[in-house]
Amino acid sequence: MDTSYPREERPPPKRGSPPAAPAPRDHLVWAIFNTLYMNFCCLGFVALAFAVKARDRKVSGDVEAARHFSSKARCYNALATAGSVVLPLLLGALIVTGVIHLSKLAHESVGFFTYQFSGGDDEDQ
Repeated sequence: MDTSYPREERPPPKRGSPPAAPAPRDHLVWAIFNTLYMNFCCLGFVALAFAVKARDRKVSGDVEAARHFSSKARCYNALATAGSVVLPLLLGALIVTGVIHLSKLAHESVGFFTYQFSGGDDEDQ
């Protein structure tokens, strides 16, 4: 091994500050969707307001406030989505069970009324 030439000294790799936590999500698209399409009890609009606040705080550099508003926007978005999905399913289930109950009631009442009308003919004779 030839060691006659001068070696280059490499400085040790720089260890900068640890990578900062990623910026919080603002959930703005989800809030817009909930506001326009599934606005259950105005929760989509409230989620939109918090999402806009989170985006404003993120842009201004206040990460902690952005996280707080982002968390609230996510919560209201989840409530709006759940309410808008669960309530129509619940309403559909109630309609189906109501129709089944009414059809059974109608079949039972047909037998009752047929008996009443046919039994009334014997009293006239």
